[in-house]
Amino acid sequence: MTMEAYRYPDGSITYPGHPVGPNGDEPVGTVDLSDHTAEVLTWTTSHATPVGVREPNHLAIVEFRVDGQAVRALGQLTTGDVAIGDEVRPVYHEELRDPEAGIRDPESQSWDGYRFEPVE
Repeated sequence: MTMEAYRYPDGSITYPGHPVGPNGDEPVGTVDLSDHTAEVLTWTTSHATPVGVREPNHLAIVEFRVDGQAVRALGQLTTGDVAIGDEVRPVYHEELRDPEAGIRDPESQSWDGYRFEPVE
């Protein structure tokens, strides 16, 4: 499983990927962010989570540096024991939320993805 960002002709990189880049161009390639580490820019803990999401739910905005480009992502943390400036890495999880807890048919969407884990 990859944490796929898109690269555009002007060198910019976006996550999640978009079919049209910042200058209106189509992507020319991809970057697997799971091969990189990121820095925590800010984070918070939610105690009022959506149905099926663990409580408390620790969330962060992180910034990857890829070929001199800043790539930001929002995602869950594996722990609330982090600080702004900490280095984290993406780790794959099969279920980011409980598929049986929501109102949607569990087969209607994927439940997997990445959380950010502090690098020690």
